[in-house]
Formats: sequence, C-alpha cells, structure tokens
Amino acid sequence: QVQLAESGGGTVQAGAPLRLSCAAFGRSPSSYAMAWFRQEPGKAREFLAGISYNGANTWYADSVRGRFTISRDNAKNTVSLQIDNVEPQDTATYYCAAVLGVGILDKDYEYEYWGQGTQVTVSS
Repeated sequence: QVQLAESGGGTVQAGAPLRLSCAAFGRSPSSYAMAWFRQEPGKAREFLAGISYNGANTWYADSVRGRFTISRDNAKNTVSLQIDNVEPQDTATYYCAAVLGVGILDKDYEYEYWGQGTQVTVSS
C-alpha cells in the first residue's frame, strides 16, 4: 500500500512552465507504475501521462504529448509532471495515481491509489 501527496499547484500565468510533484509513502513505492490525471468540475477524470515502475517506459495522452513530461526519482520516491507553456485549458485539479502493474495503463479504474490532488489555475 502507498500514500500519495501532490504539490506544486497554484495560480500560474499562461505561457509559463509548471512542475507538479507527487511524493509516495509506504511499502516499496518504487514498485508501482504511476500516472497523472486531471479533473475539471463536472467532468470525468482525464489521463495525462504514465510511467513504469523503473522509469523505463512513459506514455502520454495525445492531447498533451510534447508539452507534458512525466519523470520519477525512485531514490526520493517522487514522480513529477513538467508542463511547458501552460494554457488556460490546463486549469484543473491534478492527481497522481499508483498501481502495481505493467503495460500501458491509461484508465482511471486501472489505478488503485490516489492522492488528494493539487489545484492548478492558469490566468490569461
């Protein structure tokens, strides 16, 4: 079991970069595949990016590929999401998620553990 805690959200100017972090606590966090999702009020949770337990494989939603980068540091038990050139439509609550699994996992129901989320608001 792992616990997840996101940080790095806030209000940011459109066009600026933003880096979100997720700290993982518990038993062997480095064994888990991790992902980032986001959710706007009244909408379904949207997959953004995933990374395998060892960082060797990453996968992205087509809508963010090239602008978002997921990475992890297993020595520090953290996973990050770098967003280049934030846009107003990036405004949402961002969540990290974890699961003991392999493969391209891009559905929210595939993930077992979730953080509380961090709010990102992009001003234009």
